[in-house]
Amino acid sequence: MATYDKIELNVPAKPEFVSLGRLTLSGIASQAGFSYEVIEDLKIAVSEAITNSIRHGFKEKPDGEVKIEFHIYSDKLDVIVSDKGKSFDLETKRKEGGPYEADEDANLMRIGGLGLFLIETLMDDVKFYSEDGVSVLMTKYINEKQVEENAESVST
Repeated sequence: MATYDKIELNVPAKPEFVSLGRLTLSGIASQAGFSYEVIEDLKIAVSEAITNSIRHGFKEKPDGEVKIEFHIYSDKLDVIVSDKGKSFDLETKRKEGGPYEADEDANLMRIGGLGLFLIETLMDDVKFYSEDGVSVLMTKYINEKQVEENAESVST
């Protein structure tokens, strides 16, 4: 089993604490060796995950908490955003959120759909778990070559 360093952050489920998750991630990712561009992508994905937890998991429960775990490996960073709020069905959310048309007004897109799309687009691997709340496991490899090595080969 691969060893890793673990950093854990628990924040109130309030919008004003999303930036704390972003700042923590930025420092960790910088120390881990990610480029500036990749760190910006990571910040967007993690912000979306935290925002989704706050917006959807604690809609009727304002005193909730969002847990953000950072697992730093030699070749990748795993970020796990978890809450004990209201669970959701991922496939239903995907159907509600898409597909999008190229000329569709971004301001009219359904809430949540774009967030999931951004997370899955910006990260190398994403897994959702919905037992006792919702957890999102997002993985980003430090070296882009790792992604190619772990990707399935596609023949043309």
